[in-house]
Amino acid sequence: MKSLRRQLRQPRPGQEGFTMIELLIVVAIVAILATLAAPAFSEFIKSQRIKSMATDLNSSLTLARSEAIKRNRSVTMSPTTAGAWQSGWQIADPDNAGSNIEVHSEFAGITATGPDSVTYRNSGRILGAAAPAFNMSASGTTAQRCVSVDLSGRPYIKAAAC
Repeated sequence: MKSLRRQLRQPRPGQEGFTMIELLIVVAIVAILATLAAPAFSEFIKSQRIKSMATDLNSSLTLARSEAIKRNRSVTMSPTTAGAWQSGWQIADPDNAGSNIEVHSEFAGITATGPDSVTYRNSGRILGAAAPAFNMSASGTTAQRCVSVDLSGRPYIKAAAC
């Protein structure tokens, strides 16, 4: 009985581990799968960047609205580079000229269009007759996001173009 247990535990000489051919086949299969997954992963990353920008823009619009209500003054949010929302945006501090409540950084690889600026009145409503909308997209992906602001001032995100 003891000799049978020893034989089961101890491998036979020359049969330990994997052969070189088995390892090469596994490496080749992994390389093929990685090559097939790379384009889909790239599109996934671009899609997530678009979602991230839409969420951040939505949060900043909500912050600008709440600051306008809290301070009982109009608050303006505008892109840091004129007309290029993907370059970042800022919420101007109405109480301290030249300073900002929030400054948001650039989103590389995304194209974003929107109004020149968005101004919230002290009531939390949008200044102007037209409701602002921001469209975000990127080359190499079909993903798009739209952040719209209704006239009551509440922003919302749609998973489509504006």
